[in-house]
Amino acid sequence: MFSDAWVFLGIILIGMGTWFRQPGMLALGILLLVILPIAWAWKRLTLRAVSYERVLDESRVFAGETTGLRLITTNRKPLPVPWLTIEDTFPAGLEVVERDTGPAASGGERTLSNVMALRWYERVVRQYTLHCSQRGFYFIGPATLRSGDLFGLFETRARVSAATRLIVYPQVTPLEELGFPAKEPFGDARSLQPIFEDPLRTVGIRDYQPEDSFRHVHWKASARQQHLQTRVYEPTTTQRIVIVLNIATFANPWVGILPDAQEQVISVAASIAYHATQRRQAVGLVANGSVPRSDQTIRVMPSRDPGVLTRILEALAAVGQFSTERIERILAQENPRLPWGATLVVVTCVVTPELIAEMARLRSAARRMVLVSLDAAYTEESLPGIVIYHIPTAEMQYRRREAAVTPAGAPTLPDDPDAIFRRPAGGAP
Repeated sequence: MFSDAWVFLGIILIGMGTWFRQPGMLALGILLLVILPIAWAWKRLTLRAVSYERVLDESRVFAGETTGLRLITTNRKPLPVPWLTIEDTFPAGLEVVERDTGPAASGGERTLSNVMALRWYERVVRQYTLHCSQRGFYFIGPATLRSGDLFGLFETRARVSAATRLIVYPQVTPLEELGFPAKEPFGDARSLQPIFEDPLRTVGIRDYQPEDSFRHVHWKASARQQHLQTRVYEPTTTQRIVIVLNIATFANPWVGILPDAQEQVISVAASIAYHATQRRQAVGLVANGSVPRSDQTIRVMPSRDPGVLTRILEALAAVGQFSTERIERILAQENPRLPWGATLVVVTCVVTPELIAEMARLRSAARRMVLVSLDAAYTEESLPGIVIYHIPTAEMQYRRREAAVTPAGAPTLPDDPDAIFRRPAGGAP
């Protein structure tokens, strides 16, 4: 690397070569003093018109999936870049499949290094595969570019601050695999008013009337009858579902969190939202969590808009690990804002007496309530009027499978392994 000693060395060589009349020493000193300004100018220009960008095949994926990543480096000038080192930062949760990454300056992040040389007007593309193991909002970057002159005397750096965003949605599982009934897991809302019709449920045909829409004409039946026939639909109302998600995994949030159980309830909430949108039902989300750099409760009002599923999945991908408020208070605060007649589906890891009391109060006020929990302490017999679904935790399912093959005499699980999630208030994790 360059230092002032190189200049002094060149001057000394020229002086000694002149004094002792040594042409070789004189030429070496002159060459050194000529190379230094050339190398310095090369260093100043080497990173000019050099661009670095990242291109993702998919900017939104589900947890457990992979996506392609292209790192494109372009030299848009006639001066070649003799050497270039690029160090790009990747957050924890994203794994570069083809390459080993080193630790970054900030904890948890990793660094991917690439070394290359660029000719004039050359473009280099490196292709990688990212494995997205955890849900979340990820930002790849920043990147640091290091280069210099051909002789290695000078070095220059540039920082590419632009980050590339990758959203990893929580896993979505068919509700049947989670133990929900295949048909109408949250009930069916019906109306006696024929103005509300479900176009998916045809109950018959009749003669066409002038006030009927041509969209409802049954053309095959009209051809058989030789006059227009109109489909008759079953009168229903559009069911509206509001998912109320509790991300706390203990009765007292300050006790801590169970990451696997928390991820499971978030995945269940995403699965319910996906199921509702597939059935063209209005769906919304309320959660006692917040996105990074915000302390506001997550709220997506019920809608049948095609983009509502994306908004819900993005909110679930971004939600942090810590709750902003107790779920029973969220229920009480949000109740006046939620549309009347909507089904409130409470998804929670732990069920507390305060939550049950609030759900019973809303049920007595004619709210339709559904409880989906990892806690099996309550049944529909103990909570009349509230539909209850119990989903075993992934950990408990694994332990039960292990217990099924445990040798005789080995320790076994308690009769109710899910009791681990029903500690008294203030209990230790």
